Amino acid sequence: MELAVIGSGKTLSVSDAIFGREFSEDLVHQVVVAYRNAGRAGTKAQKSRSDLSGTTKKFKRQKGGGARHGDYRAPIFVGGGVTFAARPRSFAQKVNRKMYRGAIAAILSELNRQGRLKVVEKFEVAEPRTKAMVAKLKELGIEHRPLIVTEDATESLYLAARNIPYVEIRDVQGLDPVTLVGAEHVVMTADAVKKVEEWLA
Repeated sequence: MELAVIGSGKTLSVSDAIFGREFSEDLVHQVVVAYRNAGRAGTKAQKSRSDLSGTTKKFKRQKGGGARHGDYRAPIFVGGGVTFAARPRSFAQKVNRKMYRGAIAAILSELNRQGRLKVVEKFEVAEPRTKAMVAKLKELGIEHRPLIVTEDATESLYLAARNIPYVEIRDVQGLDPVTLVGAEHVVMTADAVKKVEEWLA
C-alpha cells in the first residue's frame, strides 16, 4: 500500500501486513495491559503474626479464664498481625514477541485507517523553543495529543516539546503500545516508517 508524504507530493510504499492489518481489539488490550502491569512495583507488604516481634508466651492459663488463647500477636488484638497479610508480588504478564509486534502493527493500521497517521519527510524545528514546536504542529493541522516519531529524536525536539502538555517525542526504539493508543495523532518521518517496517517484519 501507499502512504502519502505530507508536503512533498510523494508517496511511500509500505507493507500491508503492518499498515493494513485487521484490528484485533483483544490482542491490543492484552498487550497494553501487560505493558502497564510491567511497570507496577508490587511492593505492598503487611505483617502477619509470625512477622511481629514480641513474646509468644501464653498470656493466661488455659482453663478458667473464658476463651482459650495463646499470645497477643493474634489478629484479633490491637497491634496483632494481619490475618491474610499482603506480600510483595509481581504483576508481570507473559506476552511473546509475536503478540507484541502484532499489537503494534494493529494499532498503526487502525491509526492509518482513521486518518490519524501522518507521514512527513522530516520533522525538525529551527531552534529548541516551544514557539517553534507550536508553529510546526499548527502547520500540520495537529492540536491535541500528538506523538512525533523520528528515526533518531534530537535534543532540540525534546526541548521544544517539553513545555507543551500531552506532546510526546519518541524515536523508533522508544515506541510502545500505551503511547500509541493514547495519541490523538501520530506523526512519523519517512525514515522512521521504514525502520518500523524492518522492526515489525
